[in-house]
Amino acid sequence: MTKFIPAAFAAAFLSVLSMLSISPAAAASGKLVIVTSYPPDTTETVKKAFEKVHPGVQVEMLKKKTTAGIKYLQETQSNNTTDMFWASAPDAFEVLKDDGLLAKYSVKQKGIPEKVGAFPINDPDGYYKGFAASGYGIMWNTRYTKAKKLPDAKEWADLKNAVYHGHVGMSAPSRSGTTHLTVETVLQGMGWDAGWAEWKSIAGNFKTVTERSFGVPDGVNSGQFGVGIVIDFFGLSSQASGFPVEFVYPTVTTLVPANFAIVKNAPNTDAASAFIEYLLSPAGQEVLLDPKIRRLPVNPATYANAPKDFPNPFKDKSIGAAVKFDLALSKNRYNVVNSLFDVMVTYRLEDLVAATSAIQMAEAKAGSNPAAAKLIAEAKALVAKMPITEAEAADEGFNAIFKTKRKKATTKVKGRQAEIEKEWDAMVVANYTKAKQLAEKAMGM
Repeated sequence: MTKFIPAAFAAAFLSVLSMLSISPAAAASGKLVIVTSYPPDTTETVKKAFEKVHPGVQVEMLKKKTTAGIKYLQETQSNNTTDMFWASAPDAFEVLKDDGLLAKYSVKQKGIPEKVGAFPINDPDGYYKGFAASGYGIMWNTRYTKAKKLPDAKEWADLKNAVYHGHVGMSAPSRSGTTHLTVETVLQGMGWDAGWAEWKSIAGNFKTVTERSFGVPDGVNSGQFGVGIVIDFFGLSSQASGFPVEFVYPTVTTLVPANFAIVKNAPNTDAASAFIEYLLSPAGQEVLLDPKIRRLPVNPATYANAPKDFPNPFKDKSIGAAVKFDLALSKNRYNVVNSLFDVMVTYRLEDLVAATSAIQMAEAKAGSNPAAAKLIAEAKALVAKMPITEAEAADEGFNAIFKTKRKKATTKVKGRQAEIEKEWDAMVVANYTKAKQLAEKAMGM
């Protein structure tokens, strides 16, 4: 016999059920596919922590460089099998947003402020979210620098000094979204011509341009070269892992959020939502402090559990204060900046290093000879000379020409991009060659 349940009791019972009900994020299950540029130390550590909280979800990390990840999502959009995009470069997310490849999402976690430094943590339009802050700087191997008698480099300008010749490593912006942001930060902080002159002077001291961004900390940690230009977490995690390294933020740097987003038409939005909510939760933010990761959390409360002397951008306002990063400007010239760096540095590194070495030797021998000083100044100007102006680089139509990413010197580039890069290359080679000749002439005086 069915018993009568008083209305008040029924209402209370339903209220309890409502409170106990499991949200879609908590009930997430199935496969979660994430396209990411992050190294295994980060992805595997976060994956294990997340799957422990959400045992019904199996996370698959699809590793791709940032630029390759963008291209992959563009090419597979008609039959999308990806749930999330997870990377450091906000301008990469802007490209995907403009292409209509991201889905809006509203975060439920509390305690995340609107900005880190001067930069919004989340996309104002709601398409991607910041989970950590990132700054760009210099790391060095203290054993290496002591053995080679190298001074500590605290500013970008330090890396131009002849003492660092052959001791510096960096990846190319076309291969790494974080390196692109590093290059762009200096261009914005110093101006187009001065910024590029700075990068080429530094690159003249390079030992290598690595294939991947994490090849730089690997090279510094192992002593293949002494100094690396990196995103902060590479230096901080190397320190925490026991390597004899130091890291510093130069004055001209910026602080921007590292992001994640749900891909439009994602097969498993419940799992993607759960991943976002977890990594922004107190427990998820604390995972970022793991020695293998060492990222700057976006929840200020998490820093109470951080190691001593760990950078805190919410207290130390000097980190990234010198450059108010212009995301629109970076996005509009993204492809051009990458192509310029490859043409002028990555694939002409030998020529640039030779010209730089000749200039450095000439400066060491020139003394007060005015004629030699004039030749050296001419040589420096030739190395610094740019193929295009800042206004040309920011032109939307011009930027659209550069679609092919030159992953290798042998990569085939077609059409107008090939014509333009060939013109640039001819100018660059001629200038580096002439600069070397002028420097050698100055040495003979």
